[in-house]
Amino acid sequence: MSDPVLPTPAGPYTIVIGHHELILRRRYEALGTVNDILIGLWFIVGSVLFLFGTTTTAGTWLFILGSIELLVRPLIRVSRYWHLQRLSAPSGAPSDADTDF
Repeated sequence: MSDPVLPTPAGPYTIVIGHHELILRRRYEALGTVNDILIGLWFIVGSVLFLFGTTTTAGTWLFILGSIELLVRPLIRVSRYWHLQRLSAPSGAPSDADTDF
């Protein structure tokens, strides 16, 4: 039995990403960050509103809103993936975006 080939340590990697792809990645990352901040705000404010009997209904609605925001998180990732797939696919060639999910 032969010894496994171990990778050798290498220097920094160079990754070439198109200008448009880099802009799209940053935009989607910013959108995801804003979404995460909103999720935290809805649940914190909703929790505080649950402390008082008169604001329980408003707290419930904020928890529902936070739950919807949790669903938006993977939708942002999927839409970013599809957008990048369309960007990187050569024109006229079928994209593999439909087969990955």
